[in-house]
Amino acid sequence: MEKSPEEVQKWVSEYYGKVLKASKDLQTNACCASGKPPKWLHLPLSNIHCEVLDKFYGCGYPFPTALDGCTVLDLGCGAGRDVYVLSQLVGEHGHVHGVDMTPEQLDVANKWLGWHMEKFFGSPDKVNVTFHQGFIEQLNFIDDDSVDIVVSNCVVNLSPKKDLVMKEIFRVLKPGGEFYFSDVFVDRRLPDEIAFDPLLHSECLGGALYVRDFTSMAKEAGFKDPRILTSAPITIKNDEIEAKVGMAKFSSITYRLFKLQSLDNYCEDYGQSATYQGSILSFPSLVHLDNKHAFEVGRPERVCANTAAMLSETRYSKLFKIDGTTNVHFGSFDCSATMASQQYNNDGNNSNFGCC
Repeated sequence: MEKSPEEVQKWVSEYYGKVLKASKDLQTNACCASGKPPKWLHLPLSNIHCEVLDKFYGCGYPFPTALDGCTVLDLGCGAGRDVYVLSQLVGEHGHVHGVDMTPEQLDVANKWLGWHMEKFFGSPDKVNVTFHQGFIEQLNFIDDDSVDIVVSNCVVNLSPKKDLVMKEIFRVLKPGGEFYFSDVFVDRRLPDEIAFDPLLHSECLGGALYVRDFTSMAKEAGFKDPRILTSAPITIKNDEIEAKVGMAKFSSITYRLFKLQSLDNYCEDYGQSATYQGSILSFPSLVHLDNKHAFEVGRPERVCANTAAMLSETRYSKLFKIDGTTNVHFGSFDCSATMASQQYNNDGNNSNFGCC
């Protein structure tokens, strides 16, 4: 039987605030980051205090690059692991806001604020992080069009009002900003006995997003052309829970969504090309926009108008050269893998996978 939003929020807050003491207490691996972190994140992650790391409950690595000086909002920041990684990536001239509804998690995040600032910037007074207690469905402490990037790590699935979350994200993002997040997705709509089971919901399975429903919701909020970056299957490793969910297949997927009015509903061909300028220090030779679009430095790649806009009307404009305009339309565009992406995937070496 469907539960009220207040009941769902109470389950989740109590589970992450009072039941779980560390990530090892989770009963499934849905809320555990899949795979090893990319090499370029090893150093930022190594700088995080062990108590913060122990209370991490994410399912991916939602860290875009080219963040220097940006304002970032982390939805469901918990004890602050991702906030403190982002703090290093935005630098002293950027700022990271973290929001969470669970006081116990925020207590840990704030406890180590000065410790992290001194480690990152040499002084506990050089603060570029603010934690807020609140709900991700109501970001009333953030102004319209004021944030460069919104990130989230395995949290949107926990919300009982995902449509409100998407609308709030779209509201606070600047034009050209992006929502870059990892979460749990499922290959079908789940029955109520799974979706509203307190344990399954709190373990990030009950509220998992059915991919097609998520895509529709994102487009209704204003995010056209959502792009997948990475996807990995989730193995539950709990016989009782596995029996409850039956044949439903869960995945950890990282998406990026841009706030761009110029995007088409479909990939269209205007004869454009994009060339990566090699401006990202961590990725001097190859960079990914998504799982189909890799760009080798100096190598022009044919792109659809949407991809061209994502690279020219956002903070990535300084990283790419776009040739061509949208004056002449040549029909639909087959947005298959770029030449660099085909070559890269065939090499089978994705240990340095990096996204703009």
